[in-house]
Amino acid sequence: MIITSKDNEFVKHVKKLKEKKYREEYNEFIIEGIKIIEEAIEENAKIKSIIICEDCKNQSAFPNELMYEVAKMNCIYVSEKIFLSLSDVSNPQGIMAIIEKDKKEDNKIDFSPKYFLLLDNIQDPGNMGTIIRTCDSLNMKQLIISKGSSDVYNPKVVRATMGAIFRVKIVETDDLVKTIKEMKKHKIKVYATDLKAEKSIYCVDYKKSAIVIGNEANGVSKEILSEADERIKIPMLGKTESLNAGVATSIILYEMHRNELGELGGRSLESKNLNYRDTL
Repeated sequence: MIITSKDNEFVKHVKKLKEKKYREEYNEFIIEGIKIIEEAIEENAKIKSIIICEDCKNQSAFPNELMYEVAKMNCIYVSEKIFLSLSDVSNPQGIMAIIEKDKKEDNKIDFSPKYFLLLDNIQDPGNMGTIIRTCDSLNMKQLIISKGSSDVYNPKVVRATMGAIFRVKIVETDDLVKTIKEMKKHKIKVYATDLKAEKSIYCVDYKKSAIVIGNEANGVSKEILSEADERIKIPMLGKTESLNAGVATSIILYEMHRNELGELGGRSLESKNLNYRDTL
């Protein structure tokens, strides 16, 4: 059976998931595209339904391995007209899925890792997606965000994560100040980014530490700055005063992990009988 009516209850349900309040009410979100659905399957995400455009021209481009896995699931077929009304992209690939979000009782911070990232009211979906993807690239398994931050299950954010949304646990805190105080009890040093700071990110000992990244327009709030152990900044050589929040976060996180990355690089070079000069 192919759904062709916009008044179909399932179609109405999917459209509702474009809004945050319904994503929270139903504890679901949408993913779209071949790559991210492959990622969802690989990471054992809780896939409730797969939506396939029955008469889309590019359906033949679906990988056979993907269709084999999809065939095991609850597949809903819709007409091209309906699929386009559900899609959030300009050139849809003809496949999307409804994913069940993690349970709210799982929204707890794991204080055992060496490194932490806290986001204070990040608003731009692109920045949020980039930050989640960067965390995943460094094998950071959790990200702590303030309640006022961009919804990580916004379709734009989910797309920007390129599948990292399934590998990074998102912990939303109602009170970031309280969270920081709790971190200090666990001997975690908290560094807040601040354009007026004197200390460079390159002059910090990041052992067991947390970085706070602030709002794109206003930076880290005064309340959070007052709780931080130290304030740090990325030094600017040119006239630009600040960087995009996603870019800045990437630079700081990679500096935070520099020792570990250096060890990895050293092993890699040694295994190939190369030295640093050979790589220049």
